[in-house]
Amino acid sequence: MKTVAIYSSKGGVGKTATAVNLAYAASVSGQRTLLCDMDSQGAASYYFRIKAKKRFNSEKLLDGDIARNIRGTDFVHLDLLPAHFSFRNLDLALNELSRKKRRQALARLFAPLAEDYDILILDCPPNLTLLSENIIEAADILVSPVIPTTLSLIALQQLLKLFSKLEADKDKIIAFFSMVERRKSMHLAIMDKYSRYSLFLKTSIPFQAEIEKMGILRQPVGATARQSPAARQYEKLWQEVMQRSERA
Repeated sequence: MKTVAIYSSKGGVGKTATAVNLAYAASVSGQRTLLCDMDSQGAASYYFRIKAKKRFNSEKLLDGDIARNIRGTDFVHLDLLPAHFSFRNLDLALNELSRKKRRQALARLFAPLAEDYDILILDCPPNLTLLSENIIEAADILVSPVIPTTLSLIALQQLLKLFSKLEADKDKIIAFFSMVERRKSMHLAIMDKYSRYSLFLKTSIPFQAEIEKMGILRQPVGATARQSPAARQYEKLWQEVMQRSERA
């Protein structure tokens, strides 16, 4: 099972849209895919019209009570572990674990799922905490959406610094430009400057109405507008993520 984390310490960069659409693209390709909604706001769960069971919470998650809380979606090969509001306290719960266990807790929890899934995609909350360290440990590849703006680039720099602090393998970090508006000269200038770095994928995701409509239609873009530029770009992005992950 390959674990792909969609992560940025900055909010509003398109993490959940990326996680949902890459999970859909993976499932359409025939890979048994589990999308894990780690964000207490539950946006990915909302997109699939799924709520967590009342008794499921952060404590149950860390106790390993995962399998029976996974729910099927409307799409073949695509399941979801929904978020719970108590996930906002995951850092506190992780901190109560022993020092040896706390950083690798998520990796241990997800390991038993390897027999049932080919791909595990984590939709991660925007923070720099103990949960972030767990995500870095658990991920085989970490995908960071970057809007072509200064603040979004700073968030990427913070991620790289965290990897250095943890002495984690930076080769598993990849970034791509998200919510791109080519009519904006700043977007074009930043993309021209940073696209030459190997950290960045060639595929970018445009700022388009089809992606914003996900909040209304509550489905991946590919399920409602398969031939749209946004859907095609997400498919290309997934293919490039997989190609890069083979080298990580």
